[in-house]
Amino acid sequence: MANKSADNIKLGLLVTAGVFILVVSLYLIGKNQSLFGSTFHLRARFTNVNGLMAGNNIRYSGIQAGTVNKITIINDTSIEVDLLIEDEMKPFIKKNALVSIGNEGLMGNKVINITPSRFPADPVDEGELLMTKTQMITDDMLSTLSNTNDNVEVISGNLITTVNRINESKALWRILNDTTLSDGLRISMHNLQIATENINEMSVSLLAVIKDAKAGNGAAGAIIANDTVARNLKAAVANINAASKESVEVLAKLDSIASVTHRSIENGNGVVHALLKDPAMVKSVNTSLNNVEKGTAAFEESMQALKNNFLFRGYFRKLEKRKSRARKSTTDTTHK
Repeated sequence: MANKSADNIKLGLLVTAGVFILVVSLYLIGKNQSLFGSTFHLRARFTNVNGLMAGNNIRYSGIQAGTVNKITIINDTSIEVDLLIEDEMKPFIKKNALVSIGNEGLMGNKVINITPSRFPADPVDEGELLMTKTQMITDDMLSTLSNTNDNVEVISGNLITTVNRINESKALWRILNDTTLSDGLRISMHNLQIATENINEMSVSLLAVIKDAKAGNGAAGAIIANDTVARNLKAAVANINAASKESVEVLAKLDSIASVTHRSIENGNGVVHALLKDPAMVKSVNTSLNNVEKGTAAFEESMQALKNNFLFRGYFRKLEKRKSRARKSTTDTTHK
């Protein structure tokens, strides 16, 4: 009888423990599914829920915030999802928050993600319709990956073809095996470097000239910055142009005179013809020149004799002194 009572007690304790565990499990499951505690509803509309089902989790900034209550088809392009959110999350979810559908892991269950906006807004109200955004889903990712694989396959085939052509190209291998090509290329690069340095030096020099010109230094700067120099240069150019025109006119007149003189000589008229064509005139002119030269020499001898004569020696010395003082006075004036 005592053993039977002990067994009943053990059985009662076992049943009580089992019921307690069942209640706790139901409570935990219900709490996770937002069956217990205060909640409120939000709404979001999508064109494609991508396999989302009632009971899937809702996360706000990665934090568990509730579960999907139900999914209702509005029309052929709109599906409304009723979101059951824990009441403690209400102050943090704003009216400008964005709702999207994601995955729990790569191939896990669907989940609703609520992302806060960067801009301030008021907290949501009961039954608020939130804005949605479309994210890349697994099917789209796999489709894109498939297209990428196809493109990689085509590129790999083209690359293999290119490599085979390169391997079969004798001309290319001759160029690659030519040892003189590297020397020529090195020399060309050296020459190019020297040319680049020269260009840099020219650029620096030109920049310095431009800076000096802007600052008014040097001849170019004086011309650019000094209005007086520019006007003088302009006047000088005008004078040169005028002198050129006058020179052209003088040359034209000389040409005319030369033409007249040439016609006079050819026709036998004028003194020039007599001097050039008449032998008697030429002989007379030569005789006259000889006489003048002889008279000049005789006059010079007479002057030397007068200078050495004691009667006129004093006069010529006084004359030389006056000339010396005059030259000295002229020199002093020039130096001053």
